[in-house]
Amino acid sequence: MEQDRFAAGAAYVDGRYVPIAEASVHVTDFGYRRSDVTYDVVGVTDGNFFRLDDHLRRFRNSMEALRLKPAESDEEIRTILHRLVAMTGLRAAYVAMDCLRGRPIPGLPRHPLNARNSLIAYAVPWVSIATEEHFARGIHLIIAKTLRIPPESFDPRVKNFHWGDLTAGLFEAHDRGADYAVLLDGDGNVTEGPGFNVFSITDGVVSTPARGGLDGITRQSVFELCAELGLPCEIRDVPADELREADEIFTCTTAGGIMPVSRIDGRIMGNDRPGPISTRLKDRFWSRRAEGWHATPVDYALA
Repeated sequence: MEQDRFAAGAAYVDGRYVPIAEASVHVTDFGYRRSDVTYDVVGVTDGNFFRLDDHLRRFRNSMEALRLKPAESDEEIRTILHRLVAMTGLRAAYVAMDCLRGRPIPGLPRHPLNARNSLIAYAVPWVSIATEEHFARGIHLIIAKTLRIPPESFDPRVKNFHWGDLTAGLFEAHDRGADYAVLLDGDGNVTEGPGFNVFSITDGVVSTPARGGLDGITRQSVFELCAELGLPCEIRDVPADELREADEIFTCTTAGGIMPVSRIDGRIMGNDRPGPISTRLKDRFWSRRAEGWHATPVDYALA
């Protein structure tokens, strides 16, 4: 059957649909050579995209910020994503879209302006950065010594593969027996972790950094959930010591949802399990998802 070819995943590579194992990028593409690429990721649960319009809007904003102009329109990208999931038949999928700078056109100066940009997208079985154990016991975090690339050098609101600092933080976490790291800026304020936003809770007030990190789609969902539940939520500078001493901490991302934390720099929070407010937000997030909150049904007829 045709669908069997795409059971492990389907990809769209610059105009072609191929099984995920056959998707590739040319080794001379600036997207590979220079990390000159932007991307976005949207999740599918129970056959529904979550906040698809928001992800497409952010993807387009990132492309415009980097002066990337693929041939495909937003509506065409939307159709491509639907078709990729439909080709796999997956009801729970991790769906990525990338725009690569491409290669300079022969005969023209080797400048990014002279490259033909291209779109790559793929759908694979759902990927979560948190395991069932993580959700049960809570994430163990550290505050890394490595500092986050400053916004003055590159705007973190533009999704990118400049992960040198985040990768260093992951190794720091591993060496210190933790799951993940949070990076600070040069002023000692919290920014984000590798692929997730960070929230702290002190005296019932939910807080998250105002700068230095991605404007996450799940982060936006947290703001909406706090409003629904009557929880005060602040967007401001969060100093490292405030995070270390918080009553609760949680992280959030597309590939995991809301993920409560139980340890920070070795300090055990509460009873070494997810805190009550974090858990309430996590449970509310998934119950609202099950109700069809911000859902766009996958068009499986496109297979």
